[in-house]
Amino acid sequence: MKLTLLLIASLISFTSMAQTGVQFDKLNYNYGKLKLGVHKSVIFNYTNNDAKPAVIEFANAECGCTQPEYNQKPILKGQKGTIKITYTSPATGAFKKKVTVKFAGVKVPTELTIEGEVN
Repeated sequence: MKLTLLLIASLISFTSMAQTGVQFDKLNYNYGKLKLGVHKSVIFNYTNNDAKPAVIEFANAECGCTQPEYNQKPILKGQKGTIKITYTSPATGAFKKKVTVKFAGVKVPTELTIEGEVN
């Protein structure tokens, strides 16, 4: 009985911890078909569900064709923030690029992915 109660308490605690922190509306975006040399942007929205303010330490793209833009001001609990990712199509063919986003105080960064096809 005690073991069952301990297990239930652990599961409830784990579930509530999973609901805190920063939550993105989406982690992936498909541009579809793009023309060569075109600049296309997408906005990734996130919400801070944590009691502590969320601050982006960095957002790094895999290559120079992908540029993340973000505000470094703290996002308070319940507020929303955005990261704008602009892709410049340098060559024809399919592409898939990742942007790694690291929030202060969070050990594991979040990966945002954009993809599409340039013709």
